[in-house]
Amino acid sequence: MNNQRCSSSFKKPRGRTRIIQCIYVVGFMDLFGVSMIIPLLSHHVKALGASPSVAGVVGSTYGILQLFSSTIVGSWSDVVGRRYSLLTCLLLSAFGYGLLGMSTSIALFVLARIPVGLFKHSLSVCRALLSDLSSDSERPLVMGHFNAASSVGFILGPVVGGYLTEHEGGFYTSSFMCAAIFLINAGLVWMLPWSEALIIRNATDSSNNASKGCHDNNCRKSVQNGSHVNKHHPVFAAETVPASRAPEKHPGGHHTWWEASLLQPVWNQLSSVGSKIHMVASSDMWDLFLVRLLMAVAIMLYYSNFSLAMEERFFLKPKVTGYLISYSSTLGALAGFLVGPVTQLYGNNMPTLLLHSTVLTCTLIFLYASAPSVWQVLLTSTFFAISTSIGRTCITDLELQRGGVQASGTLIGAGQSVTAVGRVLAPLLSGVTQEFSPCGPPYLGVVLALAAVLLLLIRIPKWDGRGMMLKIDKLESLSNWMNVRRKKKKSSKKEKCSSFFFKEASSEDVQQTRSGGRCFLLGTCL
Repeated sequence: MNNQRCSSSFKKPRGRTRIIQCIYVVGFMDLFGVSMIIPLLSHHVKALGASPSVAGVVGSTYGILQLFSSTIVGSWSDVVGRRYSLLTCLLLSAFGYGLLGMSTSIALFVLARIPVGLFKHSLSVCRALLSDLSSDSERPLVMGHFNAASSVGFILGPVVGGYLTEHEGGFYTSSFMCAAIFLINAGLVWMLPWSEALIIRNATDSSNNASKGCHDNNCRKSVQNGSHVNKHHPVFAAETVPASRAPEKHPGGHHTWWEASLLQPVWNQLSSVGSKIHMVASSDMWDLFLVRLLMAVAIMLYYSNFSLAMEERFFLKPKVTGYLISYSSTLGALAGFLVGPVTQLYGNNMPTLLLHSTVLTCTLIFLYASAPSVWQVLLTSTFFAISTSIGRTCITDLELQRGGVQASGTLIGAGQSVTAVGRVLAPLLSGVTQEFSPCGPPYLGVVLALAAVLLLLIRIPKWDGRGMMLKIDKLESLSNWMNVRRKKKKSSKKEKCSSFFFKEASSEDVQQTRSGGRCFLLGTCL
């Protein structure tokens, strides 16, 4: 009876499905609005009278703020919940873009970029929310669809922005339209059926009953918003029920998640954010973050001087190069729909899939750098968009598996910070290598991608099928301990064992075998 209740509790309820679909719309509209503004920023700064050096400094303000704020905002979403953190990001981003539409001086322009740089993390919070709402097996599919929807918005946005720019005051019109889009997104998020996304898990105060309730990994997965509450209380996906329906306190005297996230003081929120960031910083996930950094810089080097290289190597006009870039971007958007089938083909073995996609990306960058004709560039661009899309989804999924869903916002934010470091390094490295050859940036990208491949070859044997670190010595000691308990049981009471049960391991040794997750080992029979 318990198993039936547990297996049915993680089926897709209508409310959860509607939230996922609405988050796809939010991702599409988010990048649609942003991409209307991005191509126009440099022209607007110059129109305000800024010199090239001042324009460069102003343009770097956004990236620097994103570098330091992404991890903090992601961790904050783990503490206060996805709903209110997402609403905060959307509303403050709308304020920033509205202020940008009123910028008539350099100082006002910089001031408008500050709230956007600090709180334009709506996509990261959306990914964390989707991670909360999806099981481990379906997460790559959901993330791939979200990336595809966002990419489509990023492709269509510049078309609308370019059309508006042709009219008088086009930049200001685009800015106000972008602010309106973020306000619409905020309203959509506010009206989502959060209470219908409740995951039914009526656990009792007894830990034994809670562990017997369900054995499926999808049901054992905690999809709360990262707030550290009693793990035996009902857990909610992405948000709790409204306050009017939520009990004020549980019998044990603990507040519900709703109250814990809304009523805790600011100092407690900051302390929780700091502890989560420290947990990620001290975890054994440096290999994944380093692979992310190497591949991010390699991919950015591929695109850094693409137009200039096409003109110098093959005498292509900018118009033709633009068509080629649009073709590659469209394939990258469509590749998001291939992530789910490909991961199923690999049996959800994400480390192997990450290794193969990294090898393919490295090979394609090399073929582009040494291409003797435009047709080879077209061929490499076709598969390059697919391999990079799969690789990004793989590494995000591995980070979430190893770090645990309770810190999904922190992990995704940390990944975005690592990518932001790559955005700072890639232009510098591209400028240096272009001094030697137009093909210098992609060749350097090949070297960095090879370093990522070698790192994966060294580290993957130390992972299990889900990317977790294997600690053989710890597992052997636990195995010996369980054998001793089994012998004592048999000597004291000789009876045939009818079934095994999964016992939650709470010792320090067990917790060290998995970073941030909960470990369940096959125990002895009672």
